[in-house]
Parts: sequence; structure tokens; C-alpha cells
Amino acid sequence: MKTNNKLVVITGASSGFGLEMAKEFSKSGYPLLLLARRIEKMQSLNLPNVICKKVDVTDKEQFETAVRDAEAIYGKTDLLVNNAGVMLLGNIASQDTKEWKTMLDVNVMGVMNGMQVVMNDMKERKSGTIINVSSIAGLQPFENHAAYCASKFGVTGLTRVARGEMSPFNVRVLSIMPGAVQTELLSHTTDQNIIDGYKDWQNAVGAVNITANDVAKTIKYAYELPQSVSLREIIITDTMQDS
Repeated sequence: MKTNNKLVVITGASSGFGLEMAKEFSKSGYPLLLLARRIEKMQSLNLPNVICKKVDVTDKEQFETAVRDAEAIYGKTDLLVNNAGVMLLGNIASQDTKEWKTMLDVNVMGVMNGMQVVMNDMKERKSGTIINVSSIAGLQPFENHAAYCASKFGVTGLTRVARGEMSPFNVRVLSIMPGAVQTELLSHTTDQNIIDGYKDWQNAVGAVNITANDVAKTIKYAYELPQSVSLREIIITDTMQDS
């Protein structure tokens, strides 16, 4: 079991999975660096031993500065959860290409930036864990998810490559792939017809009862296993979601 005094860094910590992870890790006494663009939501948690920073994960210099500042207080990062992401659903033929770039920049480049910030230190220490939040859409296609799938397939692929690079150094690189969960992600989409169709699908499934907290607890469980145990890829969905 890992000791509870090592630094945990969570991106996208102002809502959804990130917010729930912050609560769960804090309960166990971990010092936290919470990163997101909406700093007020993180600060409102009033958690102990927490540093909140307004950071855009696509800005590597800004990202790294925040991590180094926290490490100066709490020691080197033992866990990085690359959770920040956006979901802008759309049809390939008609979607605004700016939305494609936003998703690829945040969902892929943001993850790569985070990994590069912590990887060398973890290799030197021969210890540490990186958990990248991908999606079931990083394993299979979904209608109106083209650019989102492209970004999450990218996260799945780069996580597998990074795992190969880091495993000789006893560093774990894991990915978690949630299915449909009630979070703010759907609200990012600008096409109301697609939003309505997505909600119709959820209702047809029988609603979605899995929560962001369920995903947060699963991530924490995977991290707290011994360093020698790697849950490489975790697919987590509502029991009633069959695709």
C-alpha cells in the first residue's frame, strides 16, 4: 500500500472526474496539486494540503511551472492524472474545424505535456505512476464522435507507447476508459441536435447510473495497488451500457 504523503497532481480538477478525485485523494491525506482553468471551483472545495493553480494544459511552460512549484513544497510527483479534456461532438462533414483543433490540443497535447513534465524524474527514481483518462471512444467508433474518437484513440496509443518506454524503470503508465457518465462533458458540444440525440440514447439504455465518483474511486484503487502491479487499461461503464 502506498504511503499517503506523496504528491498527487490532477488536471481538469474543477469538475467531473477531476473534482471527485480531489475529494477522494484528500480523504486519504494526499497532498494535491489541482490544475484547471476554473480555479474558483477548485478553491471552493477547501481541502487541506492542496495547491490550486489556473493552468491551461496546452501551455507546457505554464504546466511545468505549476508542478515544480508544488514539488518544492511537497516533494516529487508520485502520481499524475491527466484528466483534462473536452468533448465537442460533431459530424465530420459539417463540424467547425476549430473544434477539432481544440480537442486534439487539449485531449492529446495536454496529456503529452503532462507526461513529459514528470517522466524523467520518475525514471530517475524508478518509481511513479501516470494515469491518462481516455474513453471507450478511444477503443471503438461512435456516431458524431469523429474528432473526439481521434483524440481519445490518440491517448490510448500514446499511453501504450509511454508504458513501453517507462516499464523498464518501474514506472506505471495506465489508462482508464470510461463509457457514458453524467458529467459536464456533453455540455461542451455546440450542436443541440447531437446533444438531444445523445440524451435519447442514454434514456434508451436505461439512463446512466454510474457516477464520476465511481470513476474517481477506481482510479485511486489502481494507484494504491503495489508499484509492481499495473492495471494497464481499465474500461469502466454503466452495467447497462452494452456498446
